[in-house]
Amino acid sequence: MSNFKSHLKVMIVDDQRTSRMLIRDALQQIGVENVIFAVDGEEALKTMMTTPCHIIISDYNMPKLDGLQLLKAIRSYGPTKKVPFIILTGKGDKNLVQKAAALGVNNFLVKPISVPVLQKTMEAVVGKLQ
Repeated sequence: MSNFKSHLKVMIVDDQRTSRMLIRDALQQIGVENVIFAVDGEEALKTMMTTPCHIIISDYNMPKLDGLQLLKAIRSYGPTKKVPFIILTGKGDKNLVQKAAALGVNNFLVKPISVPVLQKTMEAVVGKLQ
């Protein structure tokens, strides 16, 4: 498992630098070193076309393309439609959860994240990947 995790390429999509750094640090603590960033859904989509990632962890609330719009775009594009997608949210918004589930989200992370919760969330998704 740790060997697999060290090869994972994870994209963090969040318009707040602090949030991106916190998630990156937490990922590194669980052994995921290969992390790239996007500041909004539009940048994430462009990056996925040129540098595909194994997992996307995306904030919901962002300018340009929000997390749901990004999820929808990722799911509707052949080469990326199976990429595991985790939505980051600041609130336990049932409406958001239902919409994301309908669009095929793989998991949710509620901010502020903790390393054990991130690890559990990632392993649930990574388990599906293997």
